[in-house]
Formats: sequence, C-alpha cells, structure tokens
Amino acid sequence: MRLDDMPESGNVEDRRGDGGGGYGGGGMPMGAGGLGIGGILVLGIVGWALGIDPRLLISGAEILTGGGQSTQYQQPSRPTSAPINDDMSRFVRQVLGSTEVQWKDIFQKDGQTYRAPRLVMFSGQTRSACGLAQSAMGPFYCPNDREVYLDTAFFNELERRFRGCSGKACQFSQAYVIAHEVGHHVQNLLGILPKVQEAQQRAASKADSNRLQVRVELQADCFAGVWANHAEAQKSFLDPGDVDAALQTASAIGDDTLQRKAQGTVVPESFTHGSAEQRKRWFMTGFKEGSVKACNTFAAGSP
Repeated sequence: MRLDDMPESGNVEDRRGDGGGGYGGGGMPMGAGGLGIGGILVLGIVGWALGIDPRLLISGAEILTGGGQSTQYQQPSRPTSAPINDDMSRFVRQVLGSTEVQWKDIFQKDGQTYRAPRLVMFSGQTRSACGLAQSAMGPFYCPNDREVYLDTAFFNELERRFRGCSGKACQFSQAYVIAHEVGHHVQNLLGILPKVQEAQQRAASKADSNRLQVRVELQADCFAGVWANHAEAQKSFLDPGDVDAALQTASAIGDDTLQRKAQGTVVPESFTHGSAEQRKRWFMTGFKEGSVKACNTFAAGSP
C-alpha cells in the first residue's frame, strides 16, 4: 500500500497523550437493558475467549444505533497536550484524507454534499457523545457526534490475537478498518442508520434486530470496498496482496469465526456483523463495482 500521494486529513483529533481520556462532563450510560443489536450471552463468551471484558463488548455493540438511555452530553474539552506526529498519526490522517476525497467526489456526482467525520485517536479510554469509549470495544462510529473513535492498539490486536493480517499488508487491513467506520458515517449521512434504528425498535425479536444490524455492517464493508475502488482508480495505491489481506481481516472478524474460536459452535441468529464469507463477499462487491447502489444489503435475501 503506497500512501505517498495521499492528502492528510485535518479532521483527526489526537487524544493519545491525554492520560486516558478522563474528560469532564456527563456521558451517555449504555446499560445492557438497551442492547438491541447483539446477543449478550454470545458477546460474553466471545469476550471471555479473547480476554476482553464482555461488559465493554456489550456497551460497544449499543453505540452504532444508539442503544441505552441517553443523558445530557457535555462536549469534552480539547486535549492540552500536543498531537503526536508519529507514523501512525500520519497513516491515519492519510487514510482518512483519502476517504474524504473519494466520498466527496461520489456524493458530488449524485448532487449531494459530503460532510466528513472527525476521527478521534485515543489510548485506553475517552469520552464520546455515545458514552465512554474504551479500547476493548474496538474502533466504532458514534452517530450522535458523527465521529470515529480509534485506539490504534487495536491494529496490533488485529495482527497478533485475531491473526487478521501479517507483515506490510497489514497497512491495507488497517485502512479497511478505518474505511469501514467511515462507511457507517456515509450510512448516517444517507439516512440509513436512523431508519435501521427505528426498524430495530419495532423488531419482533432479538434475532430480527440482529439481522438488521448484520445488513448495516455488511453495507459498511461494501462501502469500504467502494472507497478502495475509487482510490485505486485515481492513485493506483495498492500493492499485490493488499486486497487478500483485507479479505483475511474480514474473515478473521466474522461472527462465525469469533464464535467458533470462543465456543466451538456457531449461532447465526446471534450474528451482529456477518459471517466471514459475507464480509469478504460484500467488501469485494464494493471493490469490484465501485458503486453505492451495488451495496444494497437491505434487498431481500442479500446477505
């Protein structure tokens, strides 16, 4: 993956040097009672197997579509420490900058305006408009403040614990993760996330709610592929093996892969992100087609 010609985004906020992100002001508690997009039991088992506090996984699962009871949110003060201008910071700014260029162009061609998200880099924990963000949740998008939250230590976990990539090709896997979260922002701008949240609230069962969430996640995978398609056409930034690395990552974090590792069995009705095969297929759909319309995971039978 070659980043030399990619523009650096000015929408990255670096909170890594702020001592764990203990910002003042009220947050948004996310108790298990509001969980509408994941199976608490399965998350608990997965957390146990991967060495992650299952309460954090449950909280993280509520973030995307606004589960839990909200309270008044006070915008955290900006960090007083200087941003760390290291390789990871530059990498994140370049990947986010590339998504901004490509999605701005895609939206313009459809007569719409793309408003880029802010990406918050943090270490350990920080505050978001969706509650307390902790590294064990993994990267996530908060629709309440339209920001992506990323503890870059997740990238080490992706390679070492999840075996989602290896070597230099991990860079594109990391870019895929960022592009996936930006894909959720695109869904929010298009009005998809609010509609899904309403549909989940009307769902007859937890399994029905989960199926809607799977379609949300697979569409974000597809949107990540759309970004890669357009960026490659413009910059030819991919190296041999990069796409295979992204597919390996998608497979490693598929629900069936995680459940099989955690408990030896797979429970499809508890899926919240999609199977390994589904995640790979939808990323490749976006990458091959390069079209938002090709990413209609909500069509009957699509996943």
